[in-house]
Amino acid sequence: MGTVGLSFGSATSGQGFDVASTVTQVQASEQAIETPWKNQLTALQAQDTVLSTLGSDLATLTTSLQALTDFDGVFSEKQGSSSNTDLLSLTSASVAASAGSHTIVVNSLAQTSSESSSAVTDANDTLSGSLTIQGHTFSVDSADNDTTLASLAFAINSADIGVNANVITDSTGSRLSLVSGTSGTAGQLSVSGSISGASSGSISFSSSQDGKDASLTVDGVAITSSSNTVSDAIPGVTFQLLGAAPGTPIQVEITNDNTDIGTAMSKFVTAYNAVINDINGQEKDDSSGNAEPLFGNPTLALIQSQIAGSLFGGAASGAISNITQLGIGLNDDGTLTLDADTLNSALNSNFSDMTGFLQNSGSFGQTLASSLNNLGTQAPNGAVYLAQQQNTAQEAALKTSISNEDTLLTAQKVQLTDELNTANQVLQSIPSQLNQVNEMYSAITGYNQDPNG
Repeated sequence: MGTVGLSFGSATSGQGFDVASTVTQVQASEQAIETPWKNQLTALQAQDTVLSTLGSDLATLTTSLQALTDFDGVFSEKQGSSSNTDLLSLTSASVAASAGSHTIVVNSLAQTSSESSSAVTDANDTLSGSLTIQGHTFSVDSADNDTTLASLAFAINSADIGVNANVITDSTGSRLSLVSGTSGTAGQLSVSGSISGASSGSISFSSSQDGKDASLTVDGVAITSSSNTVSDAIPGVTFQLLGAAPGTPIQVEITNDNTDIGTAMSKFVTAYNAVINDINGQEKDDSSGNAEPLFGNPTLALIQSQIAGSLFGGAASGAISNITQLGIGLNDDGTLTLDADTLNSALNSNFSDMTGFLQNSGSFGQTLASSLNNLGTQAPNGAVYLAQQQNTAQEAALKTSISNEDTLLTAQKVQLTDELNTANQVLQSIPSQLNQVNEMYSAITGYNQDPNG
């Protein structure tokens, strides 16, 4: 430890010295103990920033890979098309659908049963009688002034018997319309009974449309459907019948969703490159010539070796044995490129093998996924997680040391200030004490030391 000299001129001058400045000088060497601790803390915090970014990019890479390796991911998605959208439109093709071509002929559409009453001149006419619909009887009391077509419709709807009732009014009067809630023959309405209006007389009901099932053939097999929305004719496929044209075949194509697969593959390549760029960015000096925070860090080396090694690992699946067949190329800096034409060609010619190469046990996709599960921020064994935990522990220890040293320096400052203030007071009092001695000497000897006295 260095020494500190006190500068106060002549001891008899009474000038003393600057206490605050002297305390600062004394503590400067003590405070220097904290410098390496603070430097180390700053370095660790810089590492934390890089580790956080790396962990986030690894998580993004994991998510992008899952879209390709999950059984319910993009490789399970299907899309469909109809050769005649005036007669049939594709509604959806789920993961249960298989790629293929189907021929459909729509002979007739499904119809929903409906009935309507004869016209009532006055919509507010008071009704009487009873009406039985689908076995449910509605009694209409003529003494009830609120019993009108509208109130009867309300009662039918409230009964929840699978029939929708409405009052339709035009220039000829008002009618009670009944529509089955079930399409096809199963929803055929049954209406009986007799009601009349106080001023309108007898009100009759007639069928507006019979309930009928749709008739169609799917790949030569004749089927019927109670609804024009057909969801059980082709597994995983739902289509809508829009028109009937007996004898007119409609081609329905169910295909794999290559567009979404291409998008997912592009996201994977982008996410992979982000991780590699994170690593490459630490293997150099910064603009000031200083090493990057994780230069030479073993965690980076582990991550780089694990994911790079996984690129060419995993068992082959049929005709697909390496990532280059998927259109993925490796650059000199470790990043990847994606050739969309090569990818589409592989999808069109070896779709099932591509799926297996990404999803089979021990495949490339599963091998890389397993590696990623051990590299990110996953507790308790993720490589980035462990590095962050180690840094956190070291930072806590350094902060404790710095805090303890600051506490000691604060106490020392108080003590030094008190002691030096006392010493300073003594120095400043010396001239006065010398004067007192001279005065005593003069009084005893009669000798006056003052030449002007």
